[in-house]
Amino acid sequence: MSRSEKPSRRTVLAAAASVAAAAVAQGVVPAVPAAAAPETEAEETGRADTRPIEYRSWTTYSDWKTGTAKGTGAVAGDRPGVVIGTPAGTTTYTDPHTGTKATWEYATWTGPVQQLAVPATETIASWNADTPAGTWIQVELHGTYSDGTQTPWYVMGRWAAGDQDIKRTSVDGQSDGKSTIWTDTLAIDDATTGLRLTSYQLRLTLYRKPGTKLTPTVWRLGALGSDIPDRFTVPASTPGLAQELKVPRYSQEIHKGQYPEYDNGGEAWCSPTSSQMIVEYWGARPTAAQLAWVDPSYADPQVCYAARYTYDYQYGGCGNWPFNAAYASTYQDLQGVITRLASLTDLETLIAAGIPAITSQSFLSSELTGAGYGTSGHLMTVIGFTADGDVIANDPFSASDDAVRRVYLRREFENIWLRTKRYNASGKVVSGTGGVCYLYFPACPSPSQLKALDAVGVR
Repeated sequence: MSRSEKPSRRTVLAAAASVAAAAVAQGVVPAVPAAAAPETEAEETGRADTRPIEYRSWTTYSDWKTGTAKGTGAVAGDRPGVVIGTPAGTTTYTDPHTGTKATWEYATWTGPVQQLAVPATETIASWNADTPAGTWIQVELHGTYSDGTQTPWYVMGRWAAGDQDIKRTSVDGQSDGKSTIWTDTLAIDDATTGLRLTSYQLRLTLYRKPGTKLTPTVWRLGALGSDIPDRFTVPASTPGLAQELKVPRYSQEIHKGQYPEYDNGGEAWCSPTSSQMIVEYWGARPTAAQLAWVDPSYADPQVCYAARYTYDYQYGGCGNWPFNAAYASTYQDLQGVITRLASLTDLETLIAAGIPAITSQSFLSSELTGAGYGTSGHLMTVIGFTADGDVIANDPFSASDDAVRRVYLRREFENIWLRTKRYNASGKVVSGTGGVCYLYFPACPSPSQLKALDAVGVR
């Protein structure tokens, strides 16, 4: 099936002065706004440059002790985190999606200022947390620009694992005239001016029902900062690995029409379907009790479950990147991050350590041999490489589970995934994702997994 581009529920920033907003295909994730930087001679000639990507996280007991706590406390153990101690106060929150107004006790943790080694045009926060019924969290980001001024405290997400207390949501309409929040991404409005984000802080607010001892627990909080060169093509990498991981195969297409309240059903579920494949690769799965609400006649009910619990009620879809990483972390002993990678060599490093990855890309049907469709944003699971270096992917946009495994040409896949500029079906210049990637891995990685993650900048 070919996918024609339709207006997006998420507005996408133009990559250059005269660039139109990217359209979004039904059933896939929108493209991230690309950094608007002038093309250099190195980009035109294909010479490999260092791509500036920096991911930083807070995960250890000492990390949680470095922040400024107002009613929160750090807990030690196998999985250190931050919890509500003595609440800082109470507040009311009116859920914009239900109109329900409720009072909550709250406590905050504010991280230290993180200087960016390479000033960023885009920043994406992600988190891992446990939110029992009666609790939820809010994640905010505040930054300093290269001109010395500061951003407001931007809301990067209001999140709960369930949907009974609040409807998890991004927040639209956040901008200060220099940067804007596009669902899950802080982007500099006009990077051609040279303006960059030079540092940031993250703030957690933990909420619970008043008079209870309930608490969320946040185990990981991090952010990706990047300043990706603007280009239509990227340098080719040299194949270095032939290996395939045994990752479960699930099709989003067999869920067409199911639970249309979650972005019109499975046609739109590439992100949660990909997430579920890797969750189950690591041996996790919803329980029978958790799946009891799913129609028993539906195949792969866990995909329906993943769609429901990644759904962003503001964006109106399941493609909020941090919400997917947070979903993965709701399974015991799993964690997830959103980052960018520099090349297929990075993916080879992860695959060699047994870590599959979810990649976000956009392309015309003519740009990816064998796909059979075009899209302005789609998630796939990379599970390995052939002896020729081509990419083995579990592509959820397939007619059946058996058809999910695909082999895509290395050069084509690398370019559509890593570029920041492309031509859409109408011939307009629109944005590409610039190497965005979801990584899910054990809470206690093995030494080889730690080494691989460190090699791609995830610490």
